[in-house]
Amino acid sequence: MSMAVESTGNAKAEAESRAEAARIEGEGSVLQAKLKAEALAIETEAELERVKKVRELELVYARAQLELEVSKAQQLADVEAKKFKEMTAALGPSTIKDLAVAGPEMQVKLLQSLGLKSTLITDGSSPINLFNTAFGMLGLGSDGQPPAQK
Repeated sequence: MSMAVESTGNAKAEAESRAEAARIEGEGSVLQAKLKAEALAIETEAELERVKKVRELELVYARAQLELEVSKAQQLADVEAKKFKEMTAALGPSTIKDLAVAGPEMQVKLLQSLGLKSTLITDGSSPINLFNTAFGMLGLGSDGQPPAQK
């Protein structure tokens, strides 16, 4: 009987030690899973922050590019306006007047010399005669003569 009690005690002790080992192994697995989840959360947060910063920098870059394009367009417009003023000043009012009253062919040559290509201003229903507009800018009537003094 003593052998049976001893054998039962050994079996019980062995079962308890296996159960304790399994419990410790289970706790280790749970702890390992928690640590992996925390590491994944940290990596995900870091990646999200990195992507956010990249997007912010892309936005800053795009805004700077657009500002450069606007500045370039403004400078080009200023250059064109200055060019037009200098060309009209170089021709002088009397030359422009002579060309304007010389007839349509000369008017076309004048406008071409000022850098204007084919231009038509319209509201969609009634076109505006650019040559009459040129007369108006010079203070002349549609016949090319200064308006009569009252």
